Amino acid sequence: MANKSEQTQDWYSEYIATYTWEQRKNWYSQIADAYNKTRPRYPQQLINRVVELAQLPSDANILEIGCGPGIATVPFAEFGFAMLCLEPSQPACQLARENCVIYPSVEIKNQTFEEWELEAEKFNAVLAATSFHWVSPEIRYQKTAAALKDKGLLILLWNAGVLPQDEVYRVLDEVYQNQAPSLAEYHAKERADRAESIKELGQNVIESGLYENLIYEQLLCKTTYSIEDYLALLQTYSEYIALDDKKRTSLLAKLREALEKNCGNSIEASYLSAFHIAKKL
Repeated sequence: MANKSEQTQDWYSEYIATYTWEQRKNWYSQIADAYNKTRPRYPQQLINRVVELAQLPSDANILEIGCGPGIATVPFAEFGFAMLCLEPSQPACQLARENCVIYPSVEIKNQTFEEWELEAEKFNAVLAATSFHWVSPEIRYQKTAAALKDKGLLILLWNAGVLPQDEVYRVLDEVYQNQAPSLAEYHAKERADRAESIKELGQNVIESGLYENLIYEQLLCKTTYSIEDYLALLQTYSEYIALDDKKRTSLLAKLREALEKNCGNSIEASYLSAFHIAKKL
């Protein structure tokens, strides 16, 4: 039986194989505002640890792949690094520009990594924050390595699985079982092996044969959502975006009803924030 990491990668690989890059680049466009508002942030402690381990020079050049609205861009920009950030979705790209307007060394381009014309051996680090799995497998490691300077670093950040507390999960699971059994299975697996699935993603970096000295660390974080924001968050996840519009609307209405009836005004949750750092061979 495939593990969660393999299942997740299979899902994205199937999506990448099915849709052209023109279609893929708009995958998150409709929910860009909700993504910007509700996706969890990378804790400063984690960012500081990455910068400490990476030992980047103060004038480092960083290439960011799939920056979204700039959730990871901002904390790296605050260190003064020069950043070239690629974002396929035009609405997310605009949000990133707004969020990074005070950082003159940050440039944001509305491009996929696939479209981007390679600037070989230019960057001290390539950064991807919960986005690397969207890059086409045939260029994922080769093109990042080609963009890096000698001994440059691939830095992968992950925010995984915003999981509500058990009593809320049981309420939600009952709705999933009735309305969307595939999502019931998805969330159950997510709860069972959230940490292991992220760890395994780093092994693919080493198995590419282009990187070495893999470092992995993780941090368990807590957060609180209103019911409205939690439902908005769910809509930013691929498994929900992929649902038929009518089915998604019905599911969210049932989830809202169950939460309002059983869970008060706020939802306590946790998520795993983690990173991989690997050095170009």
